[in-house]
Amino acid sequence: MELALARGGSGIAVTTRAYLSQVHPVFMLPPLAASLFGALLAGVVDPISATLHVVAMFSAVYTAHIKDGYVDFYVRDEDDDHPLTGRGCRLGLAVSTVVFTICCGLLLTVAGWLAVALTVPTWLIAYHHAPQLDTNPVTTTTGYPLGIALALLGGYVVQTGTFAGIPLGFAVVFLVLLSGIKVIDDAQDYDYDRSIAKRTVAVVVGPERAYTVAYGLMATALLAVVAFAALRIFPPASVLAVVAFGAVALTARRAEPELATMLLIRGTYVFLAVLVAVVWFEPLSRIV
Repeated sequence: MELALARGGSGIAVTTRAYLSQVHPVFMLPPLAASLFGALLAGVVDPISATLHVVAMFSAVYTAHIKDGYVDFYVRDEDDDHPLTGRGCRLGLAVSTVVFTICCGLLLTVAGWLAVALTVPTWLIAYHHAPQLDTNPVTTTTGYPLGIALALLGGYVVQTGTFAGIPLGFAVVFLVLLSGIKVIDDAQDYDYDRSIAKRTVAVVVGPERAYTVAYGLMATALLAVVAFAALRIFPPASVLAVVAFGAVALTARRAEPELATMLLIRGTYVFLAVLVAVVWFEPLSRIV
């Protein structure tokens, strides 16, 4: 009978390290930052509701990482190793889901049903990413970006209780921008994905066309920011974020998929940081 939680041994230290290994900052920080950015767009931030939403987003992404690792190692036999036992994975999923559920219950009390309606789908996307959503070229590409878009919208609605054009516009921009990055990320595994008939964009249209699709999506997102800024839906200074990310994208264009993904993901940090600074220093009342 399997009792251990970590495959590397027993004890609190070993088990803790095994669970901490499922925290991947590069992919976990964007949803958390998007939640806070959405709250910032609201103008006045209530720290309690903002914290509840951030914890909910962390729980959702943590669920995705544990479930993905469990499926890849124990179901698909794709990975060579995994730090958690099957029982450890199931316990981790249960705990993260309980935390997420508690956060949603508290958000219902402090922020209302609309905030919860935008929060719950993030867990559904996370839990069903593997093995359901990551086998289709559309859902495998848009799953993570859609989660971030919902995190941004949810962060705003948690503060205001309603929708608005600005957060919705930013959510669409991040959905399209990150979908482009995800296409390049998936291209890293083109040979393996093709061998197991996993239908990513790169497998369906080929690596070269996948790059064209990816940079087309990113260019569309950046042009949308410029258009929204010109229409004064976004702060005019938002074009600075376009310039910053565009410089990173031009560098990544000449790199291999792995390096390109690393550069582009970090480029989104710069993109978001510039947007946060723009919103912080330019009151929204001036652009409505």
